[in-house]
Amino acid sequence: MTQSRRMSLAEAATNVIVGYALAVGMQIMVFPVFGIHIALGDQLAIGLAFTGVSLLRGYFLRRLFERWRRD
Repeated sequence: MTQSRRMSLAEAATNVIVGYALAVGMQIMVFPVFGIHIALGDQLAIGLAFTGVSLLRGYFLRRLFERWRRD
């Protein structure tokens, strides 16, 4: 069974949203250990920038593997 493009996007988005929440949570806990103190809004913005890249990466890799599987 192949995965549709829509389901690939849904899977990638779900993965990235969970990853975003974990990343921001880890930043809040880990940054102070390394002497990095930034506002919550800045931490959310940093996480959002990486989230966009991660969403695109996940989607395109999924589509690439789907293409390889069909060939």
